[in-house]
Amino acid sequence: MNAFAVAPPVQPVVPVRDGRDFPVRRIFCIGRNYADHVAEMGGDLKTTPPTFFTKPADAVFSGGVVAYPLATNDLHFEGELVVALKGGGQMLPPDKAMDAIFGFAAGCDLTRRDLQAQAKQQRGPWDVAKAFDMSAGVGEITPASQWQPMEQTRLRLSCNGEERQNAVLSQMIWSLPEIIANLSGLFALKAGDLVFTGTPAGVGPAKQGDTISVEVDGLCPLKFQIAGE
Repeated sequence: MNAFAVAPPVQPVVPVRDGRDFPVRRIFCIGRNYADHVAEMGGDLKTTPPTFFTKPADAVFSGGVVAYPLATNDLHFEGELVVALKGGGQMLPPDKAMDAIFGFAAGCDLTRRDLQAQAKQQRGPWDVAKAFDMSAGVGEITPASQWQPMEQTRLRLSCNGEERQNAVLSQMIWSLPEIIANLSGLFALKAGDLVFTGTPAGVGPAKQGDTISVEVDGLCPLKFQIAGE
């Protein structure tokens, strides 16, 4: 037997509302995409190109119990609308970007805020703050044929039943077509990609034992609990 043989990786998947599984290829996220969150974190608006970061595909989870991550004392929740892609390519114009969408889901970008603050101070990458195990919550995906976002579609996040985030999608600085078009100028987008589209104001700490719920009007909610001690 080959001493270095390893089992083939398991393809991460997210459930689809119609009973299928959506195989996850890559996870892209945009930072600072709601004006109130930009102000909350101390930044400017649409004066520079959008900021993107990534998470590994196996960071995805779709509910249940999530372990409190290593090396942090300041885990934060960030409720988001997530877009699942069925294709894409490179250098997409905004008016063609929506054609690449397979569906939509409620999501939660978990962040080790203390490590992110250190990275910002050192002008270093955000990888350890964002790309850790079980850091990309994605609820059941609703196909685009069954649901489309509207300007007044509302995103909400609650922690232990208390509302912490509440915003409409029209508050996004970069629209969905602009996000996808900009991403396609940096990466070749393909089927299986997930795009987290940013979070509004109200991000905050998630402690051990907390229950988080993210709801987007018309989509299946994402609900999960941070494991206790």
